[in-house]
Amino acid sequence: MRYPEGPRTGRPASIGKRGMISTSHQLASAAGHAAMRSGGSAVDAAIAANAVLCVVYPHMAGLGGDAFWLIHDPADGGVYALNASGPSAAAASIAYYRDQGHVKAIPARGALAALTVPGAVDGWREMHRHYGRLPWEELFSDAIAYARDGFAVARSLADWTARDAALLGQYPPTAAVYLPGNEVPRPGAALRNPALAGTFERIARHGARQGFYEGETARAMCNALGQKGSPLAVEDFASYRAEWVNPISTGYRGYTVYECPPNTQGFAALQILNLIEGYDVAAWGDGSADYYHHMAEAVKLAFADRNAWLTDPKFLDIPLDRLLDKNYARERRRLIDAEHAMDMERVRSGVPAGRSASGPAVAGDTCYFCAVDSSGLAVSVIQSVYEDFGSMDTAGDTGVILQNRGSFFSLDPDHPNRLEPGKRTFHTLIPAMLCRDEEPCLVFGSMGGEGQPQTHAALITRIVDFGYDVQQAIEAPRWLMGRTWGANTQELSLEGRVSDPVVDALLRRGHPTKRVADWSERMGHAQAIRIHPDTGFLEGGADPRGDGAAIGY
Repeated sequence: MRYPEGPRTGRPASIGKRGMISTSHQLASAAGHAAMRSGGSAVDAAIAANAVLCVVYPHMAGLGGDAFWLIHDPADGGVYALNASGPSAAAASIAYYRDQGHVKAIPARGALAALTVPGAVDGWREMHRHYGRLPWEELFSDAIAYARDGFAVARSLADWTARDAALLGQYPPTAAVYLPGNEVPRPGAALRNPALAGTFERIARHGARQGFYEGETARAMCNALGQKGSPLAVEDFASYRAEWVNPISTGYRGYTVYECPPNTQGFAALQILNLIEGYDVAAWGDGSADYYHHMAEAVKLAFADRNAWLTDPKFLDIPLDRLLDKNYARERRRLIDAEHAMDMERVRSGVPAGRSASGPAVAGDTCYFCAVDSSGLAVSVIQSVYEDFGSMDTAGDTGVILQNRGSFFSLDPDHPNRLEPGKRTFHTLIPAMLCRDEEPCLVFGSMGGEGQPQTHAALITRIVDFGYDVQQAIEAPRWLMGRTWGANTQELSLEGRVSDPVVDALLRRGHPTKRVADWSERMGHAQAIRIHPDTGFLEGGADPRGDGAAIGY
């Protein structure tokens, strides 16, 4: 077919038949590609790629972080979800932090921000147990080599290290690795992390349980951070297991869109699609003022529900059936005025009384990646240490920086996402999958905090409604509605490639619009693989806003 004219950087979609992987760093993509070429499954490829990301993209991924997986199993045609996010420590409570002198908020950095068990490594174990083909220890050879022998600093890591240099300098063991000689490394400079290589070697040799959760690594991490106030204990690590959960879904123009359920924000992405399905999106035209206006209004409505309800479902009965009902979307859609932007009080008018919790600014420093192999096994994965460099405090001599995901808990006892022992926090990480007639046709996702549900909607509309290929859909100018990366206002951010007449029209409709760079990393790094049922070809796309590549064969 001939694709419509759309934005192009000159990078075409990658095409393969037997396998495809797309990540936000080309070394990770190469590791996943090598795993599949060696006979590994898409799961093997994803684990190998994630391990490399933990080394070469430490500001966005790491052994100290969480992950979520969606997987389509060709053996039975099912779509399954794995929640590899960890709960708060048994000792973590509002009282614990008040005793430490923190009444309003959990510290964003340091040992006190490291209060949740990192789940990603146990997610690798569980996925490999079911779908791995290669020996476990072979999956980590590239990550070990890059950590031990060195890797070239990519653009994103250089930029974020420069931005965070003052903060990193407050944590000498971390600064010793990422600010060698007290200097910000330039792109192309070599970095090594031999302590992290040692931790990976233990994981490769002894497995996820003894190598990370129940052996010397867990003891070293807890002892080092516990001396500085972290409530995490070895018992928290030993008791943790990644959990299989039922994915959630909605229909969109004959397709089924799958997301992960709470404790993550997948239902917000599905709500956005339910809301805009009631419009003739194709008639608006991509990049028009009508398109951006209606997408932003749908985001406001979805995020009002997200902020009111999202937390660990074991601690709150979240009415997902109601929130994902098409009739509910029809009711909420009536609040959208085609010519005027809604104020937030009007947005909250449909949220049940007492549930209108305000949401804090959401960080988005994350890695999304996806893979499809020759058997049809398709995986959609996202992994993160939450904010850039997570807690920033390296856990002893392990080379591991634990995530600061737990700092997103509220210390307000009446907040739905209040801190409680053994609780998973409100999570932003959402991998996605699009199916037709129970067969996957697109695996996709993006890093970017609040931007993730919005980018999901952007990719689906640009592929389904506008007919773009995956690379065009990824490269098209994006928007971001809401607060992220420390912003204090509900802005509508637009990439600079959006035309002046469109921006003027949005300002007239009442949107507090802000222009950002033409290819802003703030919009996230999206990756996607499209599966063509008629030819069997795999069409991979990678985001030029990151440092990645889609590699097929």
